[in-house]
Amino acid sequence: MSEINLANIVEATLFAAGKPLSTSQLREVFEEHERPDPDAVKEAIELLQERYQSTGLELVRVASGFRFQVRQNLSDWVARLSEERPQRYSRALLETLALITYRQPITRGEIEEIRGVAVSSNIIKTLLERSWVRVVGHRDVPGRPAMYATTRQFLDYFNLKSLDQLPPLAEVRDFETLNAELGFADPAPANIEGEDASGATELSTSDSAEVTQEPLSDDYESAFEQQDEDSVDDVISREFD
Repeated sequence: MSEINLANIVEATLFAAGKPLSTSQLREVFEEHERPDPDAVKEAIELLQERYQSTGLELVRVASGFRFQVRQNLSDWVARLSEERPQRYSRALLETLALITYRQPITRGEIEEIRGVAVSSNIIKTLLERSWVRVVGHRDVPGRPAMYATTRQFLDYFNLKSLDQLPPLAEVRDFETLNAELGFADPAPANIEGEDASGATELSTSDSAEVTQEPLSDDYESAFEQQDEDSVDDVISREFD
């Protein structure tokens, strides 16, 4: 199989998939006797990335694999095709998501301690329904509260390969900065079920507690697969160095 033919197959597969695909998933579309090796697939991807450099599309890598997408500088025009208004989120929800992102794994009680207000059940429900966060274990304290962490879908949505691409915590001076970094629209001023609209609380380290960690699924493990095989604890501690 020639390189150009392989590139065309990879191109067509990514367009038809409608979701990111890893190199191993791309190889699965071939019969076993004609299946290219991983290096050949990577070379085909590099060829496609060069081919699309001067177009309105780009081939990018996110946590789940590779996908085609509209270039960000063209999104304003493409967005006009959608009849739905862009989703808007409350400041409270975005602050909660930011805390989970930088402090994961973290419990609801720890989030409330840092923010100084109760976290609405609707906020946690929304984050879970969007598959941006998931339960990864339970804290070994009375009540065994659930611990939350971000998912591979979270990274895919925000066009990230790994958590290392997030802005360092020291650079996040206020909520508006983080809001822009994550690519959200301006948060809606309305509160959610008693949540306040105060400024983002400083993300300080809370007292540690014993943790009972449940086995992590592929979704959570893959969020860290680009981090040179660091442990989750190493990733978290590095954010606060």
